[in-house]
Amino acid sequence: MAARKEDIGAGIGPGTMADRADRHELYEEAVQDVEQECEFITDTFRELRGRDALSFREDFCGTASAACEWVRQNSRRTAIGVDIDPQVLEWGRQHRVGRLNSEQQQRVKLVEGDVLSARTQPVDVVGAFNFSYYVFKDRTRLRKYFAAARDALGPDGLFILDAFGGHEAFEEMKEKTKYDNFTYIWDQAEYYPITGEYVCHIHFKFPDGSKMKQAFSYEWRLWTLPEIRELLSEAGFRKVTVYWEGTDEDGEGNGEFEPEEKGEADAGWIVYIVAQP
Repeated sequence: MAARKEDIGAGIGPGTMADRADRHELYEEAVQDVEQECEFITDTFRELRGRDALSFREDFCGTASAACEWVRQNSRRTAIGVDIDPQVLEWGRQHRVGRLNSEQQQRVKLVEGDVLSARTQPVDVVGAFNFSYYVFKDRTRLRKYFAAARDALGPDGLFILDAFGGHEAFEEMKEKTKYDNFTYIWDQAEYYPITGEYVCHIHFKFPDGSKMKQAFSYEWRLWTLPEIRELLSEAGFRKVTVYWEGTDEDGEGNGEFEPEEKGEADAGWIVYIVAQP
């Protein structure tokens, strides 16, 4: 769901645009594309399993936008959102679940808990998007999470996650993207090659000159695709497929993801990974 102008500080009121802005709305406008995520889940599950996915668990759900979009698209669907942060879950209840109609709200459940230990009903799909699982910095904990995701699936379920990389991912740099009412700044502040530790921030800048610095900060490990695939296999997934994004006539990403064995040495890339138990 795209953020509305009134939600991201474009309207009039006291203080600067940064003072009036909502960081969660800004994040969703700049970073998330829950419609595309749900479309990929829908198409991939149908292709691999020959039926429609109906139940979805969004791990590290934050504001639960993907979970809400999932139930909004189909009246037979249910969703579970799991996150450890009670404040962001409460924001999601008010601003995302609260925008659903009463019938749709009954099909969304938000769980405050650790994805390593949360117990929920088996689902068709577990999703871990926006690279949130990079928070696990050692192989043991990441493998434990992957095993927990596998255990949350039904008999023919799929675990779908995303990953990013490319040689620019290993650089300490800032990237700016302009939107109608703000500029999104992705700040790769620190990277340590020996440990793989990675510190990133998201900042926002507004037309009136005001700034929202470190609206979000992440202390991650920058995992590579071979490591992720190996750990998924060690966690009990029998088949792991990387879906690589195609390009348009200008060489830009076209939003279409297809299975790929090797990939390309692009400066930056984002992929989906589909793991089958």
